[in-house]
Amino acid sequence: MSDTTPRTPAWGVLWDMDGTLVDTEPYWFAAEYELVEEHGGTWNDEHAHFLVGSDLLDGAAYIKEHGNVPLDVHEIVFRLEASVARRTRAEIPWRPGARELLAALHAADVPCALVTMAWRGSASAVLDALPEGWMRTSVTGDEVPEGRGKPHPDPYLKGAALLGLDPTRCVAIEDSRTGARSALAAGCVTLGVPNAVSLDGLDGLILRDTLAGMTPTDLLELVASRLA
Repeated sequence: MSDTTPRTPAWGVLWDMDGTLVDTEPYWFAAEYELVEEHGGTWNDEHAHFLVGSDLLDGAAYIKEHGNVPLDVHEIVFRLEASVARRTRAEIPWRPGARELLAALHAADVPCALVTMAWRGSASAVLDALPEGWMRTSVTGDEVPEGRGKPHPDPYLKGAALLGLDPTRCVAIEDSRTGARSALAAGCVTLGVPNAVSLDGLDGLILRDTLAGMTPTDLLELVASRLA
């Protein structure tokens, strides 16, 4: 007898990391302040918030110019990454509801991928703390073509492709304007959960205050509304 039970179309979830899965933005801010002040420059929260969600090489160029840091941009990224990874391995500050939602998605066999502009060094500090299989795959900032990081669609297009999914069948979860623009440009159903910066005024973005209490069914309904 053939199985006539309706099946849910294949779908997945693409997770930003800093500020979305883990509240590591303060770690990045601290690393920026330390690096700039080490070289006699000055930094402020306006600069720090401007860089939230940015490609790290773009951010390093900004720090080099505005913080008067006399280092190559790749060295700036290396220094920032090392600082953030050290802090993250000491204490991972999970965002409210994020780890619980990720666990529920894994239990429901919904594939997830990490799509972050952090490079592999600091991303590994988070990925290594997750049970095997919770993230099927990952895309880090050093694995996309230079100059094609967020807000370009490439990172999310690559994340969806690695899961074998059309991006329009993926929910992207973001906390930054740069990241949200990337996900929207890739065609993802984009859920914005603000943290360090406001996400108001972005067309097509679905806003929620928190991931706490959110379920896989809640996310599936967002995909289903797109397909209706």
